[in-house]
Amino acid sequence: MNRRQFVGCVAAALFATGLGSGAMAQPWPAKPITMIIPFPPGGTLDVVGRLLAQKLGQQLGQTVIVDNRPGGAGTIGASAVAHAPGDGYTLLFSASTFTTTPMTQKTAAYDVVKDFAPVALVAKAPLAIAVNKNLPFNDVKGLLAYARANPGKLTFAIGSTGSAGHLSTELLRRVGKMEYLIVPYKGSAPAYQDLVGGSIDAFIDPILGSSSFAKAGQLKVLAITSKNRVPSQPEMPTVAETVPGYEFYSWYGLWGPASLPKEIATRLNAEVNKALGSDMREKLEPQGLLLTPGSIDDFVHFQKDDMAMSQRIITEGKIRAE
Repeated sequence: MNRRQFVGCVAAALFATGLGSGAMAQPWPAKPITMIIPFPPGGTLDVVGRLLAQKLGQQLGQTVIVDNRPGGAGTIGASAVAHAPGDGYTLLFSASTFTTTPMTQKTAAYDVVKDFAPVALVAKAPLAIAVNKNLPFNDVKGLLAYARANPGKLTFAIGSTGSAGHLSTELLRRVGKMEYLIVPYKGSAPAYQDLVGGSIDAFIDPILGSSSFAKAGQLKVLAITSKNRVPSQPEMPTVAETVPGYEFYSWYGLWGPASLPKEIATRLNAEVNKALGSDMREKLEPQGLLLTPGSIDDFVHFQKDDMAMSQRIITEGKIRAE
């Protein structure tokens, strides 16, 4: 083989592996990113996710496409991300239900810890105890007294088994020493419809979900589930003011497949933190959300602690998916 032939062979080999074409040096992101939200459009999760996608798209210089994939209490969309390539172009934006739903199933669709790479905790959402406007009480003390005097009479809606609203309702039952009847729904929208109409008595759901109904006088909000009152609604009491130690949140986070490269996860975490310091705060905190910028390690530790608490509630409450 002469020198010219040798050089030609090397060039061909480099081109075939992508080294000669510069393909491997192509910076991320080089194309649109898909953010899967495993629930239908319109809920609090979708509102926050779409706003985050818009901000990330502006900051990264690439479109972030929101792909709603509802079904299976969020497991269908989450499973799609678990099996996606770890190239940073398929992400999951979901609520704490993502971590708790597998705890209620005999055969889980995914392993939260093994199949996903945590990227960022985006926000915590205190929940609100909303009740039918015609019930004869206006605070948590009255709710507990009524429930104890009428065991099993009150009906509480749950949007899905193992959701934050479901677990916080179970926690209230336990610490408040009350009994009630659970009425399952497929999502928050039909639950609010029946709550306003009087078919059910109460529903614990993120503040944003009940706020418009409360402002219109269609239902009553008794208290919120955060440890402290939220700045946007300083007049709204917490459950802990009546039941010391009670605290519960829904929360929203961003994940990638387990094979997501650390450098991409770190870049995404930084971009999420930047977005949370933008006008996202002005838009979301008045809705009762608590934005939570932090590192990937912060998110990992938070998720671990929250999952341990949720597992205790699910085990002790014998909560299982139908």
